[in-house]
Amino acid sequence: MDTRIQKWGNSQAIRLPKAILELAGISEDDQVKLKVVDGNIVLSPIRKHLTLKERISEFREDEVMKESEWEIRKEGKELL
Repeated sequence: MDTRIQKWGNSQAIRLPKAILELAGISEDDQVKLKVVDGNIVLSPIRKHLTLKERISEFREDEVMKESEWEIRKEGKELL
């Protein structure tokens, strides 16, 4: 996809189409890292490390496998 660098105040900017951002897993207000690699500008999402409290708050009970969904085979002298 081609785009154009445009003036934005005292800086320059490019518009990033929503489809491109979705493919990269980037949303509005996400932090990104910019760097130059071999003369190319590379934009990468900064993945936030979630705390245990944040991970637990995102937990969905309906995503947990029920015991009946597990393949349980006795291999030895288990008490199950």
